Amino acid sequence: MKFALSLSVILASFVIWFQVQYKDLLGSWQLVHFDGMEKIVYSPQYQNATPAQRASMDARIKFRLENTVYEFQEGETLKYIELQDQTIVRKEAKVELSEGNLLLIHDEKGDRLAQIVELSSDKLVLQPISKNANTGKLIFERIKK
Repeated sequence: MKFALSLSVILASFVIWFQVQYKDLLGSWQLVHFDGMEKIVYSPQYQNATPAQRASMDARIKFRLENTVYEFQEGETLKYIELQDQTIVRKEAKVELSEGNLLLIHDEKGDRLAQIVELSSDKLVLQPISKNANTGKLIFERIKK
């Protein structure tokens, strides 16, 4: 009982200590990994694909990684690149950062929500929150200028 209470206090302290400030997000972030890659690579379609089909899937994964950049700007503005039919489209959205390190992105398609799981000077890990699917974590690295 004492252990559970102590653990709860430690976790609560961590959540308070790890409250992200918007200023810490400012700058450009490159997607370097998303859990969906592993789902693709371990899927039967990938495992049973011909070398040419695998190369095509690998190229699409690489294209997504290379072309997914989030740029957090002053005024709680997010500029980002979205892929639509393998075409790069530059977008802009308003963002809100709330308690629990929740990042709410307001764009023309509606609101999207993600939890900031980890943030350091060089790494940002987002966990999208969706009713539809568990998309897995997105890992970004800061682009140094």
